[in-house]
Amino acid sequence: MKLFQSLILILAVCIQAKPLEGLNCEKPCLLTSPKAQVSSSPTLFSRVLSIDNKDEDNSFIGLTVPSENSTPITSAVLPEVSLRIKKVTPEIVRILPPVATMPALAKEQSTYKLDMNGHTTKSPLIQTSIPVPPANLEPLLGIMQTMKLLKRTSVSQNIFQPVATSAPPSVFSSRPDHPVPRTGIKPQKDPLQTNKFYASFFLGNQTARTWTHPYSVAWAKGEKNVSSWGMSIMHLDANAKVFDQSTNPPRYFLNPLGILSIIVSSSELSSTTYLSIDSLTSTSANVNLHPNSNAPPQITFPLVQGMGFVTAIFHNATPILQSTVLFRNITKSTTAPKSGVSKFKITLEDSNIWFLYAYSSSGAKLEFQSVSNQLLQATTKFDGILQIAKNPPSNVSAEKIYDTTCGAYATSVNLTGSVNGDSGSYTFSFIKGGMPNTTLAMFALPHHVSSFSPDTSNKVTDVQLETTTKGKATAVIADSWTMIEKLPTSLEFKPWNPQAPNEKKALSANAVNSISKVANVEISQDMANQTNLDSVYYSGKALAKFASIAYTLKELLGDEGMAQAGLKNLKSSFSIFTSNKNKYPLVYETAWKGIVSTATYTNGDKGLDFGNTCYNDHHFHYGYFILAAALIGSIDPSWAQANKDYINTLVRDIANPSSADTYFPVSRCFDWYHGHSWAHGLFETYDGKDQESSSEDSMSAYALKMWGKVIGDANLEARGNLQLAINARSLQNYYLFEKTNKVEPANFIGNKVAGILFENKIDHITYFGAEKEYIQGIHMIPILPSSALTRTRTFVQEEWETYFSNGRADAVKGGWKGILYANLALIDPKTAWNYFNSANFDMSTIDGGASRTWYMAFAAGLGGCD
Repeated sequence: MKLFQSLILILAVCIQAKPLEGLNCEKPCLLTSPKAQVSSSPTLFSRVLSIDNKDEDNSFIGLTVPSENSTPITSAVLPEVSLRIKKVTPEIVRILPPVATMPALAKEQSTYKLDMNGHTTKSPLIQTSIPVPPANLEPLLGIMQTMKLLKRTSVSQNIFQPVATSAPPSVFSSRPDHPVPRTGIKPQKDPLQTNKFYASFFLGNQTARTWTHPYSVAWAKGEKNVSSWGMSIMHLDANAKVFDQSTNPPRYFLNPLGILSIIVSSSELSSTTYLSIDSLTSTSANVNLHPNSNAPPQITFPLVQGMGFVTAIFHNATPILQSTVLFRNITKSTTAPKSGVSKFKITLEDSNIWFLYAYSSSGAKLEFQSVSNQLLQATTKFDGILQIAKNPPSNVSAEKIYDTTCGAYATSVNLTGSVNGDSGSYTFSFIKGGMPNTTLAMFALPHHVSSFSPDTSNKVTDVQLETTTKGKATAVIADSWTMIEKLPTSLEFKPWNPQAPNEKKALSANAVNSISKVANVEISQDMANQTNLDSVYYSGKALAKFASIAYTLKELLGDEGMAQAGLKNLKSSFSIFTSNKNKYPLVYETAWKGIVSTATYTNGDKGLDFGNTCYNDHHFHYGYFILAAALIGSIDPSWAQANKDYINTLVRDIANPSSADTYFPVSRCFDWYHGHSWAHGLFETYDGKDQESSSEDSMSAYALKMWGKVIGDANLEARGNLQLAINARSLQNYYLFEKTNKVEPANFIGNKVAGILFENKIDHITYFGAEKEYIQGIHMIPILPSSALTRTRTFVQEEWETYFSNGRADAVKGGWKGILYANLALIDPKTAWNYFNSANFDMSTIDGGASRTWYMAFAAGLGGCD
């Protein structure tokens, strides 16, 4: 709101200026399309541009004002704009918007609403009552000794090797249709991405914003304020963020939408404009604007995460620039930043400065003339590229950096990685277009910068622009980045302490005795009834629960007989899924290319099972299956071998590492630029992709690591380790807030967790309720050995003291209470142990997707029971 107030104040002050001498401007002048009737006095006012002394050092000159008899190139649709005129110097006329337009804009952009499109209000906990089994299972003996570990492969120099390249197993039927159309997507051989940053260009009406960070872009599609059919560009500084005023700390903060600083278009585009998108990869896409659906594109926008410029490639089209913020002045540099490049400096009415660079391999020059404070038009058609970048406030070096790096642009990213012991690295190698022999400027997020290799760190500049939800993005001048992470190689299935990662401490006799009594009962529950549900998500949680109990019995309690008895029933329950005979079988659909639930095909509701059919939450859903399979396979490697193809198909759906596998998109869920996954699939949303449960994101990476270890796939295990390490770093910056967090707004980190992280906002809430245990707990579940990696002791302590200390946790009802105490084991295992080992323990505080057995073993393994 401060930004809008400042704008209004500036406008109010400026409006006090007297009108230009000799002009009839006692009332706001009405600027109309050149096709409209215009009186001879006053003349049609095109924008008069700055010849300001402040620009002399940069060799800028003003553009020529069109004469009364000139015929400017006009937009196909140009609205009337009410203007006020200010005389600044004899050479400068400043055209200001009417004051009344600004408060309305501020009000419109401050409206807040949690977008529920594609989301359900169902709890992530399985809340059905679980009856006590009438009798415990009888132990099975004499089978374990025959089992052998699977042969382990060697790790590759580049760990991003395909899991498989064959068609999905025949147990998955195939169908060609999907309920979400592929609007505007050009045919391509590679599978289509469903959860990536640019999905707004093929969902809904194709007008929701796409965030490349630090910029965002969106198709204006007849935007009412400027009637444009071009691509709008936004960037907002930190002082433009809007915070909830009703709570302290604020429940949410967001970045206003609709402040369209610059819109890149062409005069040939009109209401028949057609948007297409092609070359969809995990990191990039091309968006094209066509005059109509049968015409070739006139403008192509290559979109890559972190791009230093917004680049528009013109194909024999007449560039026009528009703005809802309004142009104050535009000046052209008399000195080219490099041969063949024209440079323009644009100042908007919010006082922000943007640079525009034009380059054509043919040497063609580009000139603009001003039609209004909303519209600048080129004087000729253009074949070449326009690049736009914002000058950070008070930064003196950005302009020179933009001058040095203009002309080239990224078109995609090649991701590679390697491991050496407990050290891992990954590299973004940017694929380039445009001017040769030019090094790219790309923006890095805070978690990148903190993990840069020494060589990449040397390429970091002091140019920073605010992002919407991830602090400041930093410009890096390099054609590749390398990031280094310490890998959690010692992390396995046992309770794990990062401070003593190699400790192999057995549970005490007291712990074994107490846990065994509970485990024998829980492993005897009706597995078939609890696992064969109408939800892939809930079924996966239940399978993983029983797998962890079986593992605990064998490996931590030493009871192979009971482990084998439970494993027999668990294998039977799992076979319902591996034979694809569950209530809503999975299907391989070839429209987007992925494994989805048939629930939506059967019932027509896209929101069923948390939106699985439309690719919501796949890493959560299939992550639990992969984790359960890894636990079973660690006990019985022959089972892992027999079911390897089925589980690997789920791995490929969520985490295919290579384009050599043509049956699934590369890295559907995990975003290697952001360092975490996006759970939001094929549902249109105006705040961008989002993810609620950061802990289930980590769970999926942990499952990949452990499944890779069990089946001997060294590359999969290495990728899981690397993904876990990156994820932990990312979550500790953007999801889990210690007091020392310098990335997120200082007044927001008191919430301790993000709640729901969107690309455009953070909301300390859940889709299923506003209770504190829901909001904090959704970033705890499931409690795993890997929880200690992402949830530092400092963070857990701060969060506990903020929300749950002094008896507040005891007031929590249901399964969330068990989750809170299991989480407490990370800092106070004795209190956690005492809670779960209570003689009068209330089993209703255990989520149906978790077990008292594992919670006790977890607390005891971290030192809770001597």
